[in-house]
Amino acid sequence: MTHPHVSLIGAPTDIGAGSRGASMGPEALRVANIQTILEGHGLEVVDRGNLNGPANPWLPPVQGYRHLDEVVAWNRLVHDAVYAELQAGRLPILLGGDHCLGLGSISAVARHCRAVGRKLRVLWLDAHADFNTNELTPSGNIHGMPVACLCGLGPQALIEIGGQVPAINPKWIRQIGIRSVDAGEKRLVHQMGLEVFDMRYIDEMGMRHAMELALATLDANTHLHVSFDVDFLDPDVAPGVGTTVRGGPTYREAQLCMEMIADSGAMGSLDVMELNPALDVRNATAQVAVDLIESLFGKSTLMRAQAAR
Repeated sequence: MTHPHVSLIGAPTDIGAGSRGASMGPEALRVANIQTILEGHGLEVVDRGNLNGPANPWLPPVQGYRHLDEVVAWNRLVHDAVYAELQAGRLPILLGGDHCLGLGSISAVARHCRAVGRKLRVLWLDAHADFNTNELTPSGNIHGMPVACLCGLGPQALIEIGGQVPAINPKWIRQIGIRSVDAGEKRLVHQMGLEVFDMRYIDEMGMRHAMELALATLDANTHLHVSFDVDFLDPDVAPGVGTTVRGGPTYREAQLCMEMIADSGAMGSLDVMELNPALDVRNATAQVAVDLIESLFGKSTLMRAQAAR
């Protein structure tokens, strides 16, 4: 699936996070020249600017959720923006913002796939499973809950945004790079049958094998959504995130991951989440993120034939 038409959508909020600063992520990605670099690969890129949602009131959690009303508002905005681009036949790239927004983005993609009769596969590249609920969460931060919400476990106002509950089947998700999961969350991940390629698996079997399995059984009728949390990367490579966890993929492992996704030819939408310039060093993390995004769109060391689809 070639997608020469790409839309950038900024979602400048840290409403679901435990530290401030992810709201500056979209601008940092623009400073790192994401548009120009993608245009260099023959893509037609339109920057839709930033969505304008509620400010972050920075309040304590209520019944296990921090900022629920504001999170709902932001996710509705994201859902509508992503859905509009998909309907127009474009590939949306959501520039986050914290990862609670993956809920709005993926619920829009699921809705689009239902409308056009396509299958959906979600790759969740992250240090965290993001499968908490208000009962399990140690913090109340909703950026730790979007996958659970997508699978129907969450407050009604959040889980129904895409028009169907649950928005997705847990069997459509492949989580890669996971290395920090709360105890109760771990049990729930097993219970729901999520397919997780954690860092132990990647250490033992290699990134190539993990990605071969994560991308297995994709066909020409599958829409691949990539939700890329920058904390997926090892903090030595990407210090500019609020929730660093040591022991993540190296730069080369991450490049292989992205190149194999590009080789599949199936990617139809992308989230780039949790970039926090306030914690970065000279915008280095944004530059690494853009470098990896470039690989998702076909940059590789040598000329390689793309998969025929």
